[in-house]
Amino acid sequence: MRYGQFAYIYDRLMDEMPYPQWIRFIRGCWDGTRKPASVVDLGCGTGNIAIPLAQSGLRVYGIDLSDDMLAVAQDKTERQQRLFPFAPGGSVTWLQQDMREWELPEPVDAVISCCDCVNYLTEEDDLAALFGQTYAGLKDGGTFIFDVHTEGQLKSYAEMQPFVLNDDDISYIWTSELDEERCELEHDLAIFVRETEWLAQEPPTEGASGAIAESARYIRIDERHVQRAYPLAQIGELLEGAGFSQIRTYADFAYKPPTAETERAFFVCVKEEGMQA
Repeated sequence: MRYGQFAYIYDRLMDEMPYPQWIRFIRGCWDGTRKPASVVDLGCGTGNIAIPLAQSGLRVYGIDLSDDMLAVAQDKTERQQRLFPFAPGGSVTWLQQDMREWELPEPVDAVISCCDCVNYLTEEDDLAALFGQTYAGLKDGGTFIFDVHTEGQLKSYAEMQPFVLNDDDISYIWTSELDEERCELEHDLAIFVRETEWLAQEPPTEGASGAIAESARYIRIDERHVQRAYPLAQIGELLEGAGFSQIRTYADFAYKPPTAETERAFFVCVKEEGMQA
């Protein structure tokens, strides 16, 4: 794959994701607690949640494993700052790190991980490592908020697949295969993108996000993603094992308990005051 191809079409593929709902839900979870000034966004992708939080005046650290995603995030930050300058105290720093091993020089007030990033950790030891590292990276009284696809949602994807998109500028064929014993779903995507100047170049040039003439040629991009869903009780036990307390679980952007029909479960937990990592 040439430089950043999937990263630069990621936002086009995800343009219907309810990012404002994530931000409202997270802010609702912070209500009634010590308001954070510093936030880590694990698996930040192209910055669709980290940037608005920084614009509101928070000091945000966006952490992702993909350099390409972070390059897009940096480009978006520079463009959006010209239109919507950060409120006083707001900033965003992009860091290429593994979410299981992330670290900063100083602890932060809050950690978030959105858009089912945690489902990409397909072994229990990986979850335990993430939770332990996050506990260590939080200040006393700090909050950790994340969401996961439930087992029912991954099974639903397997039953409903294949998925297709057929727009003029971009199309895909998306198939999925479920390992029922592990509740692990392998997504295979064949994406076809109408070639534009920024896709043809390596890397994209300054201002590449503007209006650019398209050709009749399409570029194929193949992507494979693997996610695993864990029983919610198991996730809760691992959080307790890492030291977290006040563990609350919510369903589908609402402050209500999960049910068998829940598609996306949210966990909200706290590092107690006076606790040691």
